[in-house]
Amino acid sequence: MLMPKKTRIFGANSVKVKRQKEPGRRIFSLRYIFGVCQSLILETKKTLTGEANFLRLPLYFLIALLCIVGSPVLAKVPGSINSSSQPPINSLTSLAVSADPASLLQQGKVLYSAGNFAKAVEVLQQAVQVYQQRGENLALAATLSNLSLAYQQLGAWSQAQQAITESLNLLKGQDKNQNLQIFAQSLDIQGRLQLLMGQAEAALATWQQTEQIYKQADNKSGVVRSQINQAQAWRTQGFYPRAVKTLDQVSKTLKSQPDSIEKTVGLRSLGDALLVLGDFEKSRQTLEESLTIARNLQSNADIGASLFSLGNHARQQQKIQQAIAYYEQTVEASPSPLTKVQAQLNHLGLLIEDQQWAKVQTLLPSIESKLDQLPLSRASIYAQVNFSQSLAKVKSGVLQASSHSYYSGFSTKDSAVLLAKAIQQSHSLGDKRAEAYALKSLGGLYEETRQWSEAQKLTRQGLALAQSSNALEITYSLEWQLGRLLWAQKDINGAIAAYDSAVDTLQSLRRDLVVNKDVVNQDVQFNFRDSVEPVYRQSVELLLKSQEGKLSNEKILEKARERIEALQLAELDDFFREACLQGQRIALDKVVDQDNSTAAILYPIILPDELQVIVKIPKQRLQSYTTKISQAEVEKLLVELRKNLVNPTATKNVQKQSQEVYNWLLKPIESELQKSGVDTLVFVLDGPLRNLPMAALYDGKQYLVEKYAIALSVGLQLLDPKPLVQQQLRALTAGLTQPPPGFPKFAPLLAIKSEFDGITKAGVSTTSLVDGDFKKKNLENEIGAASFNIVHLATHGQFSSRLEDTFILDFDGQINVKDFDTLFRSQGKSIVELLVLSACQTASGDSRAALGLAGAAVRAGARSTIASLWQIDDESTAMFVSAFYRELKSGKITKAEAVHRAQLQLLKHPNYRAPSFWSAYVLIGNWL
Repeated sequence: MLMPKKTRIFGANSVKVKRQKEPGRRIFSLRYIFGVCQSLILETKKTLTGEANFLRLPLYFLIALLCIVGSPVLAKVPGSINSSSQPPINSLTSLAVSADPASLLQQGKVLYSAGNFAKAVEVLQQAVQVYQQRGENLALAATLSNLSLAYQQLGAWSQAQQAITESLNLLKGQDKNQNLQIFAQSLDIQGRLQLLMGQAEAALATWQQTEQIYKQADNKSGVVRSQINQAQAWRTQGFYPRAVKTLDQVSKTLKSQPDSIEKTVGLRSLGDALLVLGDFEKSRQTLEESLTIARNLQSNADIGASLFSLGNHARQQQKIQQAIAYYEQTVEASPSPLTKVQAQLNHLGLLIEDQQWAKVQTLLPSIESKLDQLPLSRASIYAQVNFSQSLAKVKSGVLQASSHSYYSGFSTKDSAVLLAKAIQQSHSLGDKRAEAYALKSLGGLYEETRQWSEAQKLTRQGLALAQSSNALEITYSLEWQLGRLLWAQKDINGAIAAYDSAVDTLQSLRRDLVVNKDVVNQDVQFNFRDSVEPVYRQSVELLLKSQEGKLSNEKILEKARERIEALQLAELDDFFREACLQGQRIALDKVVDQDNSTAAILYPIILPDELQVIVKIPKQRLQSYTTKISQAEVEKLLVELRKNLVNPTATKNVQKQSQEVYNWLLKPIESELQKSGVDTLVFVLDGPLRNLPMAALYDGKQYLVEKYAIALSVGLQLLDPKPLVQQQLRALTAGLTQPPPGFPKFAPLLAIKSEFDGITKAGVSTTSLVDGDFKKKNLENEIGAASFNIVHLATHGQFSSRLEDTFILDFDGQINVKDFDTLFRSQGKSIVELLVLSACQTASGDSRAALGLAGAAVRAGARSTIASLWQIDDESTAMFVSAFYRELKSGKITKAEAVHRAQLQLLKHPNYRAPSFWSAYVLIGNWL
């Protein structure tokens, strides 16, 4: 058998999103463009050879994978191809009839690199036939693996699986020692398919095997790639510490290698992966090292790529000017038109967010000229779609600013023309995912102009394509769009069904939502606040409004509160960039009805024009009530109340404002609560309500804390809710009297000794770590070595809506909340019953800061967490802590009741009557 020398047939350039501009004639109406679009669809509709029933899989489809590890490295195929001589795209049709497999493979490279995966499939199929006829099994195996990869890009999972299986079967009959590279690269492609199909465990095993083969072949870059892939598989399964450990190994491997193109690419992939995992400092250092090596090697392509990654890193960190500077440097340094455009588009996005319309106008022509030069590919199709969305944002923003001088020459019609072209081009590439995305966007334009029928047709067409290609991140947005359209046309039942489908799809994507940021996933613009939260909220609004004028339907109420819980869990997932709250949990309703019949649960839900409250009273059906008030009014009052609560001299304002909130949340149900014998209120709070202590609500005569014990819950379930009172109390106490160097804004905590003495005097067995002994490692060792059921930390800390800004202080500096899982758990299991954070505070000016507090409670895995929403006088803190532990130790009362009694003692103290002293403490989780 003739075995020419090996050459790589496909390049390893990532498929990234760029935005391409079609010069638009503004003489067309939207309705005319719709007709043109439909004609293009009908004229170009065709089916790929062998493309049959696509699997609609329960996905862990991580579209960000390509951006994390780079695009897949394809198998090297034996052949005598001169990779530097690539025929132009327009000559491929004539070449495709060639019986020379080398020419066919070269065409496959060009077509694949251009994003024309359907045509690449056709050409590779021809190459497969030729190699089969010639009996060249090694080349056939490599070509089949590349065919599998092209099928993967089309979402043709069954065909991709068949091709890679045939490839590996052929390779099993070869001498693997002589063909290690082809075997390893084919396994790489199999692992990628397994991950895309939701088989993360199988993918992990495959990539572990490739790592060993690459080691045997002394292919260091292959080893690094396999390890980064393994980290992705670990993360997909939820094993985040293992993913980080694997990436640390990658870092060590890369450091031991001499400078090379492979090293700078590997470091860049590692830096991008660390960014996704939230390790921002390591990510920055790694990306900067990648840039340094690229500059030393004078590799302009890698210089541009590393600058682009650094720009994305700065953007993620909200360092806007730094991000813009990196993007501008990327445009100067990179030889890649695609990378240049990507950087300018990200730059444009930042300018639009900041409403810098003059700079936007300056940047637009430069982007357009570069877009026009991009070759036809999936990237250019996404470019047109996303650029059209940017134009729509520019128009909307300028009109709102009434600054028409900055907006000339662009209209909704321009966007429609771009999208019509994108739909036609996606047909020519056979790219269903891109077509679905473009159809969604064009449908969105018709939605904006209230052309419901046309919008609905486009949306349904896009939905069918997205579902057939398993593009769940596009599917859910089309289902959401369809729900909005049906709602606008008064088809309430149809709208509810569409929203239900969107939520179900989001649940399937739950693990992926945490990484699909628009700075990581360049294919589909994504932002949790804009693209996920509204789906849940609008769905709840639709459900509840469908019941207006009717008797409350308990099933609808149950569905509404479950949906709000799903939103809150998704919000935590987004906060941590990983799935949270896994494991066996008990429904709150069951706890109330069976174990604690004196507790009621309240679920306030903030909607655009009303505030709904769903209530569960023991042994009763769910009920609800509504206050007609706009979301803006609610949020304005809550922000003002939160500011007044921290001021001891603002008690009158606090009482007036908190009475309004009391009237919304409790007044309609207060008589029923009294009749039912309820003594504990459990709140599952929504939005900015989470920044407020419910204890401070005022009924005109009394604060809520004077009538009830109060607890908060992150969701509708509790983790194994056992009363702490049945156990002997053993506490690990740790604290800092002085903040560590570098944290001057935090004051000394001189009353810590008094605080700890109070815990001991209450009869609690304690072990203490103070000042120099209070270090993360010491804390971790103590928790792991002894059976403490309470960990009490008297130290400064901050809760924020940003993960990197949520931390506590130890003697050495910060302990980030993301480290709480390893700090307070043993082998993944919760070992702490109660975590007390006695000197922490929510970040000032952050309306969603309580998200960090909820995140700390969840991450620690403690059944209950007590924390302060703001820092208060440390002497009153010591008094509260002493009283709490005395009450907890004294008899059979719940943790909520112990907090309640301790707060009352402060309220009755002449120096601490103001709510700013006693209301700051909240109990989260198990209140028993």
